[in-house]
Amino acid sequence: MTPGRPPALFPLFAGVETLPGVGPRAAEAFAQMGVMRLRDLVLTLPHSGIRRRRIARLAEADPPEIVTVAITVQRHSPPTAKGRPWRVHCSDGSADLLLVFFHPRKDWIESQLPAGARRLVSGKIELFDGMAQMVHPDHIGAEGSDPPPDFEPVYPLSGRLTQGVVQKAVQAAMTRLPQAAEWIDPALVAREGWPDWQTALVRAHAPEGPAGLSPTDPARARLAYDELFAHQMTLALLRRDRRRQAGLATQGDGHLRDKVLAGLPWPPTGAQRRAVDEIAADMAAPRRMNRLLQGDVGAGKTLVAFFALLVAVEAGGQGVLMAPTEILARQHFRALEPLARLAGIRLEALTGRDKGDARANILTDLAEGRIVILVGTHAVIQKSVEFHDLRLAIVDEQHRFGVNQRMELGAKGGHQPPDMLVMTATPIPRSLALAQFGDMDLSVLDEKPAGRQPIRTTVISDARMGEVVDHLARALDGGARAYWVCPLVEESEAVDLTAAEARFQELRARFGDQVRLVHGQMPADERDAAMADFAAGRAGILVATTVIEVGVDVPEATIMVIERAESFGLAQLHQLRGRVGRGSGASSCLLMYHEPLSETGRRRLTILRETEDGFRIAEEDLVMRGAGDVIGTAQSGLPRFRIADLERQAGLMALARKDAQSFLERDPAMESERGQAVRLLLWLMEQDRAIRLITAG
Repeated sequence: MTPGRPPALFPLFAGVETLPGVGPRAAEAFAQMGVMRLRDLVLTLPHSGIRRRRIARLAEADPPEIVTVAITVQRHSPPTAKGRPWRVHCSDGSADLLLVFFHPRKDWIESQLPAGARRLVSGKIELFDGMAQMVHPDHIGAEGSDPPPDFEPVYPLSGRLTQGVVQKAVQAAMTRLPQAAEWIDPALVAREGWPDWQTALVRAHAPEGPAGLSPTDPARARLAYDELFAHQMTLALLRRDRRRQAGLATQGDGHLRDKVLAGLPWPPTGAQRRAVDEIAADMAAPRRMNRLLQGDVGAGKTLVAFFALLVAVEAGGQGVLMAPTEILARQHFRALEPLARLAGIRLEALTGRDKGDARANILTDLAEGRIVILVGTHAVIQKSVEFHDLRLAIVDEQHRFGVNQRMELGAKGGHQPPDMLVMTATPIPRSLALAQFGDMDLSVLDEKPAGRQPIRTTVISDARMGEVVDHLARALDGGARAYWVCPLVEESEAVDLTAAEARFQELRARFGDQVRLVHGQMPADERDAAMADFAAGRAGILVATTVIEVGVDVPEATIMVIERAESFGLAQLHQLRGRVGRGSGASSCLLMYHEPLSETGRRRLTILRETEDGFRIAEEDLVMRGAGDVIGTAQSGLPRFRIADLERQAGLMALARKDAQSFLERDPAMESERGQAVRLLLWLMEQDRAIRLITAG
């Protein structure tokens, strides 16, 4: 047994095979659903239900309908040929009912339904050749036995499990629930009208109608809250633990930031100033910073990141910015270089492509403190890369890095780990941000910098391809530059590539040397050369797969054409559109779709046409696709909840975070009566990290 688990929970951590009716094969089928112990079973709620109407006489039935009725068994008609059913003739005294069974065992059916016996049967009555019949009744019992409930829960199944086996197992497991004190804030329980934990479980497993299956049902909402609260307690303990980690107090005096501010074409937005102040205050504190900077497309995260790096340099230290791809790293370098010149400091880039003497010189100058800001890819976390005094590590597009890479970067600071700032250009709905990054403090950029133009978005059928190309020709004559994004044909880069190359050849035939192609399979130098031609205006059209989704910055590009736009996710379309509208020229985005357009596809394109607000788009995306897909399930780091539904219970997540924080402030050692109950909840929900943090004091 796990040391420290409260004895009250021992029964719930027994295997499902300890329940009556659950043999090795049933246990194996339960395991396929992730149900190994009683605890897993009681937290697996019914997903739907069957309404059964009790009737006194067969004449009251309204076929096809599920009914419960008492009948008298009259006689059996065994099958007359292979494949024929076994029929049992029954009557209620005034009307007849035929019970139909395929392949029953003779001894079983004759013992269940002996001729002359009164039986209570429940199942679906249908008319067949004018005769009422019930194929394989769901329930057969003696006349005076308990009838099945009027609304019967339906559970998820796997393998050879039946509803009967699951229902019986759940009923047995429920008898082993421990008595538990209340772990939720009593004022919240009273305000929401929630039952206690045991009552909530009993009600959720025996709903009285469809309303009892809804996430808003008080019993279900309470059980979802238990999961979210346990999760947020873990994150609150993690956050507290991180804050206790000593860090370097990095206090900048502002002299470098003032130089850069004086040289900017327009002042930072209020959101940018607020984010810089939050970051600077965190860095000045003697504990380690762990902050997420979340900004919409084009909200100016790069400038905020640079000001944060300058705080480190002003304090005599160094900063590093790590990007997921070479294209992005080079681009950050190009964007930051003029700012570094304004500040009069040395900035360098390091990627996997740097070799030989050039690389050796960068490493020497970095280790001796002559390079104060380094921008690069994973290459910056290699063993050979040493800093003189690293104070701040920034990770861009965090979801493309694993936690381990983040930690390796965090370990580069020598004695004290550097402050960490994580950036993402993917607006994340608040409920997901709290679930995934709840151990971090959050800064949000929700304003567009001055001078950014709105983007006119048009939705058009690809049957009008000729008009689009003619329109493009006129725009190019006027000096415009355009991206042309090719469809996501399949999850196969090879097929996407064929589509991109075919479109490239077609546009090349019309526009000659004005067209360039970039895709993920190209050698990096060829890709960079094509990008450079486009950025410098030597090419007017850049045909691309989604490699340009994040971070590519050519302010002169004002047209974005996206083919088969319906095959992309909302967040991805928003990212792609954000590649234009970055300069002072009016910009447009053409979303081309292919008929027939599905309802979801149409809704996606309509939302995009209506708004440029990335946070609203992310909320819509969450509702349409679900939590895992919005962040990409594989590396999303999203917790798996059995009951809570992040899409429909976003409000509960924010509530749980507040509750967890204020509880820990009032009872940091978790020693009160409620504190003991919260410990029980953390064990029940298997929040092992939280438990380790409490036991470590």
